[in-house]
Amino acid sequence: MTMLKKLLGVGTAAALLLGVAACGSSSNSGDAGSKGATGTTEASLTVWGPSEDQANADSWLPKMEKAFEKAHPEYKITWKNAVVNEGDAGTTVKQDPSAAADVYMFANDQLGTLIDAQAIGELSDDAAKQVKEQNADSMVTSITGTDGKLYGVPYTGNTWFMYYNKAKFSADDIKSLDAMLAKGKVSFNLGNSWYLPAFYVGAGATIFGPDGTDQSAGIQLGDNAASVTKYLVKLVHNPNFVVDNDNGAGLAALQNGTADVLFSGTWQAADAKKALGDNYGAAQLPSFTTDSGTYQMKSFSGSKAAAYNPNSKSPKVASQFAAFLGSTEAQKAHFEMRQIVPTDKTLSSDVTSDPSAVAQMDTIANTSVNQSTLPAMADFWDPAKTFGTALVNKDVTDANAAQKTEAWAASYNK
Repeated sequence: MTMLKKLLGVGTAAALLLGVAACGSSSNSGDAGSKGATGTTEASLTVWGPSEDQANADSWLPKMEKAFEKAHPEYKITWKNAVVNEGDAGTTVKQDPSAAADVYMFANDQLGTLIDAQAIGELSDDAAKQVKEQNADSMVTSITGTDGKLYGVPYTGNTWFMYYNKAKFSADDIKSLDAMLAKGKVSFNLGNSWYLPAFYVGAGATIFGPDGTDQSAGIQLGDNAASVTKYLVKLVHNPNFVVDNDNGAGLAALQNGTADVLFSGTWQAADAKKALGDNYGAAQLPSFTTDSGTYQMKSFSGSKAAAYNPNSKSPKVASQFAAFLGSTEAQKAHFEMRQIVPTDKTLSSDVTSDPSAVAQMDTIANTSVNQSTLPAMADFWDPAKTFGTALVNKDVTDANAAQKTEAWAASYNK
């Protein structure tokens, strides 16, 4: 019997096993909903999530809704699902929190924005206990506000790592980007401001302090930034470098054999595996060597989490369902159905046969930094994208690298 079948067969007792949130905080202490004629509580919940989780009745989200109903016969729920990806949730929810979904899934870098908009509910005591028991400290930190309170229930890590052709590179080769460039074609999305910083952060840049929580520390590219820029200038001129972009050029190159390396996340695991076949490999990030030293690439890492809207007409039910979506059993079903790598520590042994899952866990543990959840982080992206695009377009040269880097750094101090 699969874990999903077991999950759908649970009874009322499962409410105690699936991390159901009790009303432990004032933010979700409102009425659960209206009482029906049979004594059940009636509620209507609008849920936002990725299209892949709700493509049909057999998708993960509808299955979890049915499982939640099994675990909570005291509720009669009318479900309304809509597609809003985790990366778009913060922008969409804050437009009108009172009209937004009761439950939504979000990328944790939006946490500060959602808190400021009063659009995300503080976890109850039970839900907070669930999160702390399930997750490593880095995942708990990812959904902790500057007030020290917890918002959102993590269900997967959010970072990127490296897919590679095992026929081209040895176990030692994949530790060095430069070694890989000497042997094969490497694609990278320099024009994307989520990927570009890996080189600068690896060489000492800090974004709101070492752990991303000190807004007064600002954005500091560091003393080695110019040497990193010069390295990247050489990179884009390297005949073995393949320009990736937001339209999937890197994956296309991996598929047609004109690239041997793709930097991406678990969302492209199936595509990468199909492209590479028996030579499919995945690993944490490599190091790189500039004229100022050898540094470890470091990606941003955080989480994707389920949250409830404190403006919901049924905040108790909404908070419980958000906790349910991040429960151990729901995370396991998510991995079985869509290979969404769980954050739950008890499930780590269940995913060790999946290279992308191992690569994500290794990256979060060894080659990443916490992505800041401060609202001011919104000011980082556009200047970084502009600078990365200039690198790709070869507008940044060895001669003007220091000047261009200084101007980029200065843009954050205005």
